Amino acid sequence: MAEEEYDVIVVGLGPGGEDAAGRLAAAGLRVAGVEAGLTGGECPYWGCVPSKMMIRAADLIAETRRVPGMAGRSSVTPDWSPVARRIREEATDDWDDKVAVDRFIGKGGHFVRGRGRITGPGEVTVDGERVLRARRGIVLATGTEPAVPPIPGLSGTPYWTNHQAIETESVPGSLIVLGGGAIGVELAQVFARFGASVTVVEAMDRLIPLEEPEASGLVAGAFERDGIEVRTGAKATGVSHDGRLFTLEVKGGSAVRAERLLVATGRRTGLAALGLGAVGLDESAGSIETDGRMRAAEGVWALGDITGRGAFTHMSMYQANIVVNDILGEPVHDAEYHAVPRVTFTDPEVGAVGLTEAQAREKGLDVRVATTDLAASARGWIYRAEGLVKLVADGATLVGATSVGPCGGEVLGLLTLAVHERVPVPRLREMIYAYPTFHRAVEAALHELR
Repeated sequence: MAEEEYDVIVVGLGPGGEDAAGRLAAAGLRVAGVEAGLTGGECPYWGCVPSKMMIRAADLIAETRRVPGMAGRSSVTPDWSPVARRIREEATDDWDDKVAVDRFIGKGGHFVRGRGRITGPGEVTVDGERVLRARRGIVLATGTEPAVPPIPGLSGTPYWTNHQAIETESVPGSLIVLGGGAIGVELAQVFARFGASVTVVEAMDRLIPLEEPEASGLVAGAFERDGIEVRTGAKATGVSHDGRLFTLEVKGGSAVRAERLLVATGRRTGLAALGLGAVGLDESAGSIETDGRMRAAEGVWALGDITGRGAFTHMSMYQANIVVNDILGEPVHDAEYHAVPRVTFTDPEVGAVGLTEAQAREKGLDVRVATTDLAASARGWIYRAEGLVKLVADGATLVGATSVGPCGGEVLGLLTLAVHERVPVPRLREMIYAYPTFHRAVEAALHELR
C-alpha cells in the first residue's frame, strides 16, 4: 500500500473539521483532509442552512396570515417550488461539494476522498488501501448521522430522515414526524404551513423535552393553531407501508397513517468504524472523551458531535479553534461548557443556554427561578407575540436561561454572555435595557429573581 506523510490528518470535514484543516493548512502545515461524504458536512447540505431556508419561507406564510386585524386583508398561496429551488441552487449546489473542496485545496490542503480509520499511532488508512501518516497528530471530526430506531417493520420502507425531507421537491399531503426534538418540530411546522397534514409522535411526555416545560407548552400551543396533531407519551411499536401510505402503530393508542414518515429520533456517532482501539480509546463508547485542549489521546484530538458536548455547528467551530491553537502552540483558553447556547427555530423561536431548572435542582444548587410573559412587555404587546423569558440562578449567579418569542435566539445573546461570564444578578439589574425591545423582558425577569 502507498504511504503518504503529512503534519496533520483531519478525518471528517464537517464545519469544525473543515475549519480546522483549512486553518492548519493556511498556517503552513502539510494537512490531509479525509472525507467520505460532502465537505462541509451536515450543516450546509441537510442541516442548519437549508432547513432555515425552509423555516424562513414557512414563517413568511404565517406572517402573511397575521395581517388581518392588524394591517388590512391578506391571502397567501403556499408554493414549495421556490423553496426547493433555492435549497438546490443556492445552498447545496445540487449537493455537490466542489466549491468546498476547492476552498480547502486553495488554502494548501490535500483532499482525500474516502473513509478514514486509525490503524496505528499517527496512522490513518483510507478505504483499506491508502495509508496516511501524521507527524504531529490526527484530528477526528466525523460528526453524526441520523439514528434510526429498531422499530419492527421500519427497515426496508421508504421512510425519510432529515436528508430526504430537505431534498424533497414536493410537499406530501400528509406526514408523520417520529420524534418531537428540535429537528422534528422544526420540520413538522414547515410542512404543516405548506399544506401537509402533520402528526408528531413523541415518546416523552412533551415536545422538545430537553428544554423548559414552559417552552414546550408554547410550542405545543403554536402547533395546535397550525393544525398539527401532537401525540406525546406515545411509543411507536410497528411500521408498515403498503406502497402508498405508512401506518405507524402506537402503544396504547390508535395507529397513525400518512403518505410520508419522517424519522427524527436523534443522531448517532458510529465511533466503532474509526479504529479508536489502535490509539487506546474505547471503541464501544458513545462519545470521545477529551481534555480542555480537545486531546483524546497522545497525538489525537477530537471535536464536534463525537465529543458528546452538543450536536451544534457552533460547538464544532468553538472546539476547532481550540484544536488549531493547541496544535500550533498558540495560547487558547481550555474548553468550557457551562454556557452552551442552543436554538430551536420554531415559531415561536426557542433559545436556551446553560442549565434548565430541573438540571440545576438535580445538581443541588441554590436554585432561584423567575419567568416573565413576553406579552407583558411593550414590544410583545405591540406584536401580539407569545413567548417568555425564564431565568435560572444559583444564588446570585445566572446559570441558565430560556428566551421564547419572535426573536428568541437573538435575545439569547445577552443571556449567553451573562451565563458565560457569570455576571452577578444585581449587576445585570443595573444595566440599561432599550425600550421597546423584546430583550427588555429580561429586565423584568431579573427584578422577579429574588
